[in-house]
Amino acid sequence: MNNTLLKVDGLKKSYGPLEVLKGISFDLSKGETLSLIGPSGSGKSTCLRCLNFLEQPGEGAIVLDGERIGQVPDRRGGFRFMNDRELAPQRREIGMVFQLFYLWPHLNVRDNVALGSIKAGGMSKPEAYELADAMLEKVHLSNKAGEYPERLSGGQQQRVAIARALAQQPKLILFDEPTSALDPELVGEVLTVIRELAEEGRSMILVTHEIRFARDVADRVIFMDGGHIVEQGPAIDVINNPQLERTRSFLGQVADNPGLAG
Repeated sequence: MNNTLLKVDGLKKSYGPLEVLKGISFDLSKGETLSLIGPSGSGKSTCLRCLNFLEQPGEGAIVLDGERIGQVPDRRGGFRFMNDRELAPQRREIGMVFQLFYLWPHLNVRDNVALGSIKAGGMSKPEAYELADAMLEKVHLSNKAGEYPERLSGGQQQRVAIARALAQQPKLILFDEPTSALDPELVGEVLTVIRELAEEGRSMILVTHEIRFARDVADRVIFMDGGHIVEQGPAIDVINNPQLERTRSFLGQVADNPGLAG
């Protein structure tokens, strides 16, 4: 049985003359947590945004659970990019948690989590609210369902954003530096939720500057630099015993100054 959930093949992305991704390829197994680490500007977040076509790749193929993402065959035997309407069902299969929370300030927590299920998922309000309450319980915020975002801490707002992504019932969840906008004392509560999701066997890709967390929680780590995958393997091996000098140099700098890994 094929256990591959995601296959990325030859992914490239440029902004004008700046080539950010230079043909990267990797797989993700079902139930696996993969962490992308590397210096700023290495292409980590761009890679994540290409996976659900928030950014349109220049070249390459992305296949989720056997279905090509963002592209359909054209009449000439190649592929054309989907429009937003065509992409919508595929995007619902890929949850995304950003650095910032992007909660609706005029909606309470339960409505923020339920809105997507109602508008995009076609659920009735009672069904969507039941699902939202279950997801809020999963992120330990059942007692905040009636609150508005402005009354929550940054860590609580990010946990609401995670609950909203979970409510999509996606096959894959992407985390783009989910703790980078938080005060240090709030980071732990968000990492705890992500750790619990990993232990559940959720399929996740995490861009993070929390190197110790990546080592302890991820099944595999990919180290990126300059738009390339430099080194990859089991998380504990790559982080504790990197094989390449560039990886060793980066991890050595992070040990001295964690801010360099953002």
